[in-house]
Amino acid sequence: MKMVMAVIKPFKLDDVREALAETGVAGITATEVKGFGRQKGHTELYRGAEYVVDFLPKIKLEVAVTDDQADAVVEAIMKAAGTGKIGDGKIFVYELDRAVRIRTGELDADAL
Repeated sequence: MKMVMAVIKPFKLDDVREALAETGVAGITATEVKGFGRQKGHTELYRGAEYVVDFLPKIKLEVAVTDDQADAVVEAIMKAAGTGKIGDGKIFVYELDRAVRIRTGELDADAL
């Protein structure tokens, strides 16, 4: 099993959710986060004072999938979240040792 974690622009969330549903993903966890990378920040004016916004709002998605679904999920996220501009985000894929469905006790792929 794999855990696919993606950090995307907030306005792309619905597009990514729809793309993942088409690939057969059963569940997604989405968290509002802030971060910065190559996009850096920007300056804003508030009550006459200029200040730098270093951390920009992003959405972190976490999707647990079987090994054979991982590549399709990554492709779906790339296509749905991409704008071609800096700040589109990143995708990380890492091993998932175990999954347990709390209600039934199902394990691993059955729990997904």
